[in-house]
Amino acid sequence: EVQLVESGGGLVQAGGSLRLSCATSGFSFGDFAVGWFRQAPGKEREQVSCIRFLDNTTVYSTSVKGRFTISSDKVKKTVFLQMSRLKPEDTAVYYCVYLIACNYNSGTWGRGTQVTVSS
Repeated sequence: EVQLVESGGGLVQAGGSLRLSCATSGFSFGDFAVGWFRQAPGKEREQVSCIRFLDNTTVYSTSVKGRFTISSDKVKKTVFLQMSRLKPEDTAVYYCVYLIACNYNSGTWGRGTQVTVSS
């Protein structure tokens, strides 16, 4: 059974940093992908980043490119999202999602972790 558990969220001031972790189980890192999505009140769900395990190809949304970095530990089967220079508009619940491909937005979701960025 595919399982994903997010952690690392919290309250941070604008300009600060957080590192989110997604502990996974039930699938091989040799296949498919894991994406980070966020959902904020009044906003559409957004894929902020994704990593394809076949070749470690990564993608980022325009809103976070240059500030966020996705990475993985294939031994521990954990995916990370390093978030730097955070902005209030980054406030959202962040989810990691097991995906067939980075451009496929239907998959297995974790429960999410709250990120709040204050001014």
